[in-house]
This record gives sequence, C-alpha cells and structure tokens, in this order.
Amino acid sequence: MSSFLHRVRLTLDMIKFEHSVFALPFALTGALLAWREDGYALAGLAAKLVWIVLAMVGARSAAMAFNRLLDAEMDARNPRTRTRHIPAGQLTRKFTWGFTAISAAAFFAAAAALNPLCLKLAPLALGVIFFYSFTKRFTSLSHVVLGFSLGIAPAAAWIAIRGSLDARILWLTAAVTLWTAGFDIIYSCQDYDFDRQSGLFSIPRRFGIAGALRLSRLFHAAMLLCLAALVVDFRLGAASWLGAAIVAALLLYEHGLVKPHDLSRVNAAFFTVNGWVSMLFFVFWAADIVFFQRGA
Repeated sequence: MSSFLHRVRLTLDMIKFEHSVFALPFALTGALLAWREDGYALAGLAAKLVWIVLAMVGARSAAMAFNRLLDAEMDARNPRTRTRHIPAGQLTRKFTWGFTAISAAAFFAAAAALNPLCLKLAPLALGVIFFYSFTKRFTSLSHVVLGFSLGIAPAAAWIAIRGSLDARILWLTAAVTLWTAGFDIIYSCQDYDFDRQSGLFSIPRRFGIAGALRLSRLFHAAMLLCLAALVVDFRLGAASWLGAAIVAALLLYEHGLVKPHDLSRVNAAFFTVNGWVSMLFFVFWAADIVFFQRGA
C-alpha cells in the first residue's frame, strides 16, 4: 500500500495536478453564468458543482497522463524533459496506463451523474483532449488545439447546469482557447532548438521566437476582446469589467517577463502569472454574478 501511494504521488506530480487551477475557475464561471440564466435556482446546485469539479479533474488527469505516455521517448531525448517520471524510470508505463484509465472512468462517471447530454458528449470531449498529444507531430497549431481542450470547459459546465448549450458561452470558450494558446506559445519557446532538431511542429519553430512572442501577444489581445463581448452579451456589471482589466494587466506583466533573447523567466510567466489570471478572473466574475447581479 505504501508503494502504491508513493506511485500515486509521483503520478500526481508528473501530471502537475495543481495546474488543474488553470481551467477550473473558467469552468466554474461558466457554471455560475448558467445558474444565473436559470434564475438562481439552488436545487441541486452544490452537487452539480462537485460533479463538474470531479469531471474536470478526471478529464485533465487522464489527458496529462496520456500525454506523458505518448511523449515518453521524445521527453527522454529532450534535455529539458528527460528527468520526467517515465523517462527517468520513476514510473512504469503500466501504472501510468492504469492511472489514465481510472481517471477517464471517473470523468465518465461524473458526466453520467450530471445529465444525459453530458454523458453523450463525454467521449467527444475526451477525444479532443487526447488528440492534442498527437498534434505537435504534424501541425504548428498544436497550441490552439491545447487551448480548445481547456476552452471547452466553460461550455461543458454550462451544459452540466442547464442541459443544453447557449451560443453566448462560446465567447468564454474562445477566450480560454486564446489565453491558453498564447501562454503555451511562450512556454514552447524553450524547446525551439529541440523542435527543429526533432522535426516537431510549433509556432516558435515556424516563426522564430520573436515572431512567436508577437503572436502570443496577439492571441492574448483577442482573448480580452472575447471577454468584453461576454460581458456585453450577458449584461454583466462593473466587477466583471474590473476582473477583465486585472487579467489584461497580468497579461501585460507576463509578456514583460519574456524576451526573445531572454527566456529565463518563462516558468514565472507560465505557472505563476497564469495561475493568478485564472483565480482573480474567477473571484471578480463570481462576485459579480453571485452578489451584484443577483442583488440587482
């Protein structure tokens, strides 16, 4: 049992379990917007939120473990990633496949507990996030696919609450897609040389590091426009506008950390700043939806 728990801890470290925070606040925002449109009905809300969190965690855990399995040989050749758990021999493929299967099962169980449409769409959602792991082998748009893998979370949460989809929530899907693609471009600049040598596809490899950073800024500017459209479409208030402004300030700071000739602060830009982006976004938007809008 001690050995098993140790391997579970290693697996959670391998998939960076704590980074579930990136997409989860946006999913919960989608759920709260659906709850608002549903007339703030409280019946069953807490249980649905719990199942949404479990579905998110299960899907992300399965996808991350699958990615580490698929990329294990590639990671072993990359100086930046050769110490990851599978190439370093800390975890076996068999155990990681088992973890992937259990995580996927947890995702399907949570989807089934939410509503029939969630269960019907669950295989498609899992297929999308698994598909990302293959894309760097044939397209420079892999960053956008990763972004969409996270971006479907708010729309999925909306469906979980209401049992149907409203096109307006797709502004938040677009925002999360662009945000994620933008910061993944920054992160992938570290592998520019390795991608060129290995024949892998990425925006930094195609456009160079300077060009990639310009595209990342463009993606993040487009994200802010999507957030503005979302505020207007849902007629949200000042707190949501303030939350969007804080996101804009954090993204400006993020881009100030990384230069084409200096990637030493990429991890701070990727992990720390984007964690604050998602959390502060949720704090202000949730306050607007739950307190200010509800009290209006």
